[in-house]
Amino acid sequence: MPRLVECIPNFSEGRNREVLGALEKAAQGVKGVTLLDVHSDESHNRSVFTLLGSPEGIEEAAFRLARTATENIDMRTHRGEHPRMGATDVIPFVPLTGTTLDECIRISRSVAKRVWEVLGVPVILYEGSATAPHRRNLADVRRGQFEGMSEKLLEEKWAPDFGDRKIHPTAGITAIGARMPLVAFNVNLETGNIGIAKNIAKAIRGSSGGYRDCKALGIMLGDRGIAQVSMNIVDYEGTPLYRVFEAIRFEAARYGVGIIGAELVGLTPAKALLDTAAYYLKMENYDPFRQVLEYHLIKED
Repeated sequence: MPRLVECIPNFSEGRNREVLGALEKAAQGVKGVTLLDVHSDESHNRSVFTLLGSPEGIEEAAFRLARTATENIDMRTHRGEHPRMGATDVIPFVPLTGTTLDECIRISRSVAKRVWEVLGVPVILYEGSATAPHRRNLADVRRGQFEGMSEKLLEEKWAPDFGDRKIHPTAGITAIGARMPLVAFNVNLETGNIGIAKNIAKAIRGSSGGYRDCKALGIMLGDRGIAQVSMNIVDYEGTPLYRVFEAIRFEAARYGVGIIGAELVGLTPAKALLDTAAYYLKMENYDPFRQVLEYHLIKED
């Protein structure tokens, strides 16, 4: 069984093709690493890369990407709908075959140390790598965004895990950590009213009384003139996509608003989609491991 780690770095750039091309080149230049997907969004002004590879290769690729972003992205001029605090905003490592969360925590710490010592970008460790409970949640770490981080880092509880208590002047600060797989899932609303999207996000996210495994924000997609509920589902089995989708439909109806469509950001485990299909098709006696062809092919391999 190959030892594989997934890495999903997020960069504060979704418009400049030259910069994105440099990032793609950096990702593709490491032996043992495959760039599976690049999802760029102009409204968010953000790109999500998905890489797969050996622990050693992924560690090197993550650093090279952070270096490229530091050299090419200036946060002083960055504008976008998605919350952000750095050129390389966040780097999560996810264990897959033959690897563990503990190994990914080790990788995250190694990369964080190198990002600070070589690039001069301070790092806060989050999720499974967090050094204190209040640092686990990325939303808490990033609150204040790039513009507010200089003051935030002066607070004792937000001193970087690696680096001085001041941001890099152009690259800001980066969150690095290890976590289990999640689903980045967005639902686009049939309205340009950002207030409705924010109200729906508040109703469904765990931090304000909604679904425990759902993190949600209301965002405006300026290029399309519509509002979006942007989510991370951190446990897609505990909180399935279809349940969140129906909750959004229910909440939107009170405002007389419909749903235009939904989208995935990056890659997602097949089971998250298969469970959703089974729900809407009202499948009876459904067993994906017995009835889905691809599971048999994987088993044969």
